[in-house]
Amino acid sequence: MFTIFLFGIVVLVTHFLEGITGFGCTVLALPFCVMLVGVKTAVPVLTGLSLILSSYIVIIDRRNIVWKAYLKIITFVGLGLPIGMILFSFLPEDILKKILGVFMVLVAARGIYFAFNQKAKVREIGDKALNVILFLGGIIHGAFSAGGPFVVIYATQALKNKSNFRATLSTLWVTLNSIIIVKIALSGAFTPAVVKYFGWSVPFLLAGMLLGNWAHKRIEDRVFTKVVFLVLLVAGFFMFA
Repeated sequence: MFTIFLFGIVVLVTHFLEGITGFGCTVLALPFCVMLVGVKTAVPVLTGLSLILSSYIVIIDRRNIVWKAYLKIITFVGLGLPIGMILFSFLPEDILKKILGVFMVLVAARGIYFAFNQKAKVREIGDKALNVILFLGGIIHGAFSAGGPFVVIYATQALKNKSNFRATLSTLWVTLNSIIIVKIALSGAFTPAVVKYFGWSVPFLLAGMLLGNWAHKRIEDRVFTKVVFLVLLVAGFFMFA
């Protein structure tokens, strides 16, 4: 029961963060939840919870969706998605964790540098490089439902408005996680452990979801961005534990 409670606290905190920003719940929760229940249970549970949260944001904030940006993201992320699904099915858990850990640390380090160094000029990334980044995000999302860090690199450059950023990314997660949920169901990955942890996590999800939406308009972007990237960095190092 203590493990369930710890799992729920992680869900509450990380889904509170995504309720504000539109990304981060799975990639932040994953290393801690993997330590608690293993990757084969954590990924399906977190994917389902993320789908509920993203659907909620899309419904209440649908007017802020930037469809042009969404279509570009979904095109390139969609190309990488099936590759990630295959990797999740065949690669050993330890290898998958370390691969994701490297990606998380690199993305977090970049974000921290620009968040804390206000004098540093953020160099615009070229379109071709952004397309590759989105493709890599699709691979990571297919494996872990956690491609957010890569998509965020593109979104921070293309979506300057906080509400546009959150609503557009949430629309993306609804699309991708719906596909992954179908794949998980067909593969028989909805084990009794997955169902149990999902059911116990729903109240924590609802609390984080409502609090995050309340805080969305009240927390300064710059302050919160620093917190997100710092937590992402710590979570990345936990992947090597």
